[in-house]
Amino acid sequence: MTRRSSPAHDRAPSQSASAFAFGQQEEQAGPSSLTAAHQAASLVARLPELVVQADHIAATLYAGQHGQRRAGWGDTFWQYRQAQPGEPSNHIDWRQSARSTHAYVRETEAESAQTIVLWCDLSPSMNWRSSSALPFKQERAILLLLSMAGLFLRNGERVRLLTPSGMAVLPSNCTRLERLALGFAHLAASPTAADGTTTEFQPLPPAELVPRRAHLLIASDFLCPDQTLTTCLNHLAGRPVRAHLIQVADPAERALPYNGRVAFEGLEHESPIDLPHVQTLRPDYEALVAGRDSFLASQAAQHGHDLTLHCTQDAPLPTLLNLHEKIGGKLGPLHRGIRI
Repeated sequence: MTRRSSPAHDRAPSQSASAFAFGQQEEQAGPSSLTAAHQAASLVARLPELVVQADHIAATLYAGQHGQRRAGWGDTFWQYRQAQPGEPSNHIDWRQSARSTHAYVRETEAESAQTIVLWCDLSPSMNWRSSSALPFKQERAILLLLSMAGLFLRNGERVRLLTPSGMAVLPSNCTRLERLALGFAHLAASPTAADGTTTEFQPLPPAELVPRRAHLLIASDFLCPDQTLTTCLNHLAGRPVRAHLIQVADPAERALPYNGRVAFEGLEHESPIDLPHVQTLRPDYEALVAGRDSFLASQAAQHGHDLTLHCTQDAPLPTLLNLHEKIGGKLGPLHRGIRI
């Protein structure tokens, strides 16, 4: 499968588009992708709004979590036991005791905080959108990660940002969400590998840099070679790390909504291609997309991870609710109760 793409300006008599397998198209006048410097500047300009959005979404998720009376990460769990002679009266749960002839004490165990690691694919194809009415994939990926981070922080979890060289050192003169957002912006400007060299950002995280037994959120379009993905997921499972894959896609990547002759230009050094009658390729393209979806889902499940698809035309909240359900169901074995 061809990875990554770069749209260009409309040309007569053909259209210009970028490629997911076959391609995508930039529908507005002006470039659809940005240089690294412009990308970082754009992120910084959008940070306040992204942080506000993420904090609001996190608050909604948090309220829903407690409204359903469901335990979240960092919540406490308890069991009842009969009170012993000499038990202090303030330890007795009088509501529970009133239901029987015995006095009961509620013993509480607190979950140890989990380490949550965030990884955002900031490689060139994530810096693309098919319409000016849509967010860039990169921007939406960051919003999704920040929103989940806001929920985790509310639940008392440790949230860290992973870079190609290890865990990011974040500024301390702002809120925790703002620190993470600034970390993303800095990373977009100058991705640095573990050997200290600046390099093009890779779509998947270096598994050896992820803390053991952490929960890892990966936001990417996952348009990498099959073997690259399989190797990464296998290494993560072996640490062990639970990975939660968030596949971020532009709607044009899902449907190939073009007609006539289309020129496709690559964002990541692919050779350009010019295709006539693109609409005739749509059935094959849709089959290719379905096959890729199936591959991603099967690889995630095979290695003990999970996959959530998000299209940038959709609101973030339904995706995050789905993701929260998947993550919540996988927490138990990693928690170690601490008596308090």
